[in-house]
Amino acid sequence: MNMVNNMKTLNFTQGSPEWKAHRKTARNASEAPIIMGASKHITRTAFLDRKVTGTEQEFTDWFEKNVLERGHEVEALARPIAENMLEEELFPVSGTSDDGYLSASLDGATMLGDRIWECKQWNEKKAADVQAGKVPDCDVWQVIHQLVVSGAKECLYMVTDGTPENTVSIWRSLEEGEEKTLRAAWAQFDLDAESHQPREPEYIPAGKAPESLPALHIEVTGMVTASNLNEFKSQALAVIGGINKDLQSDEDFADAEKTVKWLGEVESRLESAKEHALSQTASIDQLFKAVDDIKENARRTRLDLNKLVTARKEARRNEIRQAGVDAYRAHIDSLNARLGRVRLPDVPADFAGVMKGKKTIASLSDAVSVELARVKIESNQLADDYAKNLATIDEEGKGYEFLFSDLADLVTINPTHLAGVIQGRIAKHQAEEKRKEDEQRERIRKEEQAKAEIEAQQKLAADRANDPTPKAEQQDHFPDAKKMVDQEKPRVRQHSAPTKTRPTDQEIIGTLSLAYRVHESKVLEWLLDMDLSDAEEKLAANF
Repeated sequence: MNMVNNMKTLNFTQGSPEWKAHRKTARNASEAPIIMGASKHITRTAFLDRKVTGTEQEFTDWFEKNVLERGHEVEALARPIAENMLEEELFPVSGTSDDGYLSASLDGATMLGDRIWECKQWNEKKAADVQAGKVPDCDVWQVIHQLVVSGAKECLYMVTDGTPENTVSIWRSLEEGEEKTLRAAWAQFDLDAESHQPREPEYIPAGKAPESLPALHIEVTGMVTASNLNEFKSQALAVIGGINKDLQSDEDFADAEKTVKWLGEVESRLESAKEHALSQTASIDQLFKAVDDIKENARRTRLDLNKLVTARKEARRNEIRQAGVDAYRAHIDSLNARLGRVRLPDVPADFAGVMKGKKTIASLSDAVSVELARVKIESNQLADDYAKNLATIDEEGKGYEFLFSDLADLVTINPTHLAGVIQGRIAKHQAEEKRKEDEQRERIRKEEQAKAEIEAQQKLAADRANDPTPKAEQQDHFPDAKKMVDQEKPRVRQHSAPTKTRPTDQEIIGTLSLAYRVHESKVLEWLLDMDLSDAEEKLAANF
């Protein structure tokens, strides 16, 4: 097994027994549209049946000749056209993705494997899509699958009959999220296959009415001369009474619809018999009464059955739709249980919409099944993103869990951007904490500085108090604070002699602190509480 780009090439020829054996168990590119519900040839449910039972697809002789063999012929004719467009030789190749999960058989790949080719037989609808600038919906997932498996940069999708005149093409590259969606779809298909119960082969029943009643024969000549009315009535009422009204399957509904028509015909035949009898006699009460009884019974049953068909059809549609809703709700609940700390939003599911236009129980069930698979896939992808984001938050935000209380919002962020958001929050928090620490350090520094200044002043005051210099000289700088405070009479300013230089505030505070042996802060408290109104009056009176 060799490698081409990311693809592990398989060393056997396309169409060989080995190739067929491989495809039987592989997840093939041509099957991708089926699991995505985009195939026009087989439903996803029918494909599940085939995979679970191991049944191979059977082709008619006409299909083998006009589709498969013709497809090989067209591919051979179109290869030179494609090679001319690529200016490179193309080689058919089969292989698997590097993890071995997906498989593809390519119509052509370049030598380096950077470009691939997918060839489809000419089809007016597909050609119109290509000319409109897109790969047809029924083929786009096959191309995406091939790009994932091959690792090629682009695919040349071509619709052709092998002639340049009827050849249209378009380049298609892998778009963001497509590989993730494809792998999720296959993973969901694998899960569904584990619990899938194959159905009986689908068929659309034609329906059947009850057994035909005997021909009603009446002859009258003023009186009833010949009639099998009693036998007819007995059998008719028995048949009508045995009509099935418990409608469950497509066959039940088909039978009921056919029976409604049959009952209408019974009414018409009875009316005709009555009119025929009337043409032979004016009035025969017993005859008409019997005919009217049968006719009324048939009419009533027909109307009731017709209503029942309509009601049960709607009921079955609702049952199928509700089954899809319940299955999706159970799936979401299981995902939420796995996530634990956060809850997933509901992915919009349109079960009612996909059921529109579907006539049979089987087609209704398959439409709901495809829609259910779609919303499960999207929910799984969302749950994976949430789980990845939770792991990122736990890892990147370790020790800072208090910064991420808004988990419900954080998990919705693109996983590639979340780490940056987390680091940004942590950096902002750390910057704020550093600012607070710096402010705290500055506050402590200022307090310590103020304390040191106070202690220096106290020391200076103490040194002066112990200074052997005569007190009279000391008094020039530090008045005896205790005497000043103890004296009840305020000091009177002497105008006759010049005053000494006023001591500083700190000298006043320091002196009082020393005199009363209290902290300077207490002195300040005293000074601020002083009532100087009386002192001002006395001072004014002395002038």
